[in-house]
This record gives sequence, structure tokens and C-alpha cells, in this order.
Amino acid sequence: MTKKVLFTLGRLPKGLDLARSFKRFGWQVHVAEPSRDHLARASNHVDRVHHVPPPATEPEAYLDALAALIARETIDLVIPVSEEIMFVSLLSLRDDVSCPVLSMPDTMIHRAHDKLTFTTLARELDLAVPETARGNTNAAKRIAETGPFIVKPRHSCAGHGVQVFAESEAYSAGAQDLVQRRIIGRELSTCSLAQKGRVMATSIYRGTLMSGSVAVGFERIEHPRIEKWVRRFIEGTRWTGFVSFDFLEDAQGTPYAIECNPRTTSGLHFFELDDLAPAILGERETVRFRRDTRLIQFWSCMEELQKSFGIGPRFQEALAHILRLRDVTWRWDDPLPLLTMPWMARGIIAAARRERVPFGIAATRDLVWTEGALTAHDLGLEG
Repeated sequence: MTKKVLFTLGRLPKGLDLARSFKRFGWQVHVAEPSRDHLARASNHVDRVHHVPPPATEPEAYLDALAALIARETIDLVIPVSEEIMFVSLLSLRDDVSCPVLSMPDTMIHRAHDKLTFTTLARELDLAVPETARGNTNAAKRIAETGPFIVKPRHSCAGHGVQVFAESEAYSAGAQDLVQRRIIGRELSTCSLAQKGRVMATSIYRGTLMSGSVAVGFERIEHPRIEKWVRRFIEGTRWTGFVSFDFLEDAQGTPYAIECNPRTTSGLHFFELDDLAPAILGERETVRFRRDTRLIQFWSCMEELQKSFGIGPRFQEALAHILRLRDVTWRWDDPLPLLTMPWMARGIIAAARRERVPFGIAATRDLVWTEGALTAHDLGLEG
């Protein structure tokens, strides 16, 4: 009997990569999505799409809908794709869900996602992170008085809410903010797949074209010190599933992890498509890299091209990306997701333009977990 996988998001290209991999491996692919129209709906590698409530505003209804869908469709495996993992990880605590979820326990997911508790966890593993303190403490004041620093929310994504300050500059921060020593240097990101503390693959990449704080052009690089940092974290936490980090590299070449995303990132696109499903299922030991070392998100680059019209260097940079580099979504055997993306993502595009925020932020508004969201305790799901 054909096995069935459920992906809990269909709007992002990284979810499409995963769906294509499982379909090629012979599985039936289901996608649950709060949006009626989305990227996966146009893919011939997706068998069925299911509409569910948005987790950020209706968490109980969202989890109930997923549990009912899993039972109705006899799903064999659930794989979160992006920010919704903060909610999906709670499925493992429900009595009415028996299939596995590719996720760490929700307590670890939340500890890694919280930018303050993540730094504590990293220090326990003797890993380099910037000096960090809760925003309304004396420790935070000391950080601000002794060098450049940043203030950012403990729970956020895509760089939203980050403020940069010079030494001793006046700032405002509350209990749900953190103050962090600013590391000045090159920004790098990672995406890893792990099984029980063993690294199966880690891609390390830098943004080559940015939309605000979100990269829409990427280049995979080699960085042994970051690779070692990630391996020690995964081994120390016995991590299973996807986990990603943002790093800043100082002038001495030391990488400091500034935050953890307990999920996939755009670094997933550098993995060989045919290796992902068998690696997740334990039928491959490692995941190869695809041949392309530079990739783009075509329509986001087109948006940057339009915004930079008349700005010589910026316009030329965006144009060079579009003309020379391959889009992360394009496949000859599955062309419609890229071709129909402006229509399928029209709601997100309109929100991004209306609110003047990057597409990546607008795309996750209905998914993002915040400090005010319901927890496992609130939902009666504590183990």
C-alpha cells in the first residue's frame, strides 16, 4: 500500500522541494494550508491539498483540523515546513494522533526558537554566542554600556523588530525583548537535517541579494568552523529533524550563532532533491548537494529589480541575479508552481506591498508563534 506524507505548509518553495522528493520516492503527498491558493496547489507532485485554520490566530482549531485530517487520510508521517512547527510539534502529545511527526519535542522546539533561551542552551554546550540578556535587566544595561548592541524580540522571524544601537545609546526594551552584544562581520546561515543527534547534511550559505533582512539570492559556501559548531549542537541535543542557524563571523573568523530556527530555511534548496525523502526515512546515511552553488527566488528578485529601477548598482545586481542564476522552484517536469506563483501568492504579495515589509515576513504572519500564543499547557497537551 502506498504510504502518505502530510506537509503542514504549501506556500513556500522549500515545502515544494520536500513534496517533490517524497513523490519521486513513491509516496502520496498531502499538503495542509491556511491559504486557499498556494504554491503546492499548482504542483503535479502534490496529490491532495487541504484547507486548515491559521495556527497563529486559531491554534486549537488548527491542531484539531490536522488531527482529523491525519485520521481521515490515514497519514503515515507529518513533516512541518516552516514557522508552523511551533504548533505542529504539539501533535505528538495528542492521544488522537498516532503517526510520527518529524520534529523534536515541543519543549526543545520552543527553547531553541526563543532567542534568549537558545543562547543559554548554546553556552551549556560550550558553543559561541554573543553576550545576551533579557531586555529589562541590569545585565542588559551592562551590555549596552560596553559596546555596540542590538535589541530584538525574543520571538520573531525574518529579522523583524531588530534595532541596532551604538555603545551607550539610549534604548527601550521590555521583558519580551533581549539585548545582545553586536557582532560586526559577515552574516551566514545554515540548514541541517539530523537523525537522533547525527548530522545527515548541513548547507552553509550567504545571502547575495536581499529583500530587507530576507535573502532572495543565495550562495552555498564551505565553512569548517560553522560546520563543527552545528555538529556539536546537534550531537549535544540529540536533534532529529531540520534545524537552522544564523551566524555572524567576527574579524578573527570566529562564528557566533545569533539565533536558531528549529525548522527548514532556504538552505534546503542546496540539497539533492532525490536524497531528501530517503534520508528522512532512514534509507540514506547522507544527503548530497545539488550541482548549483548559487540560486535565486525569481519573483522576489523581480520585485527587487522593480524597486531598484533607476538605482544603477542595485538595479544591475538584481538584473545579474535574474539573468544568470537558477530559480529554486523551477523544474521542467513541474513547471506550473513557478509560472503561477504571482497569482497563487497574490494575497501575500499585496500584504507585503501594503505593509511595506519583505515577502518573507508577509508570508508567515498567520503562522508565527509569539509569547502570547497558547502553549501545550494551555491546550491541555502536557505529557
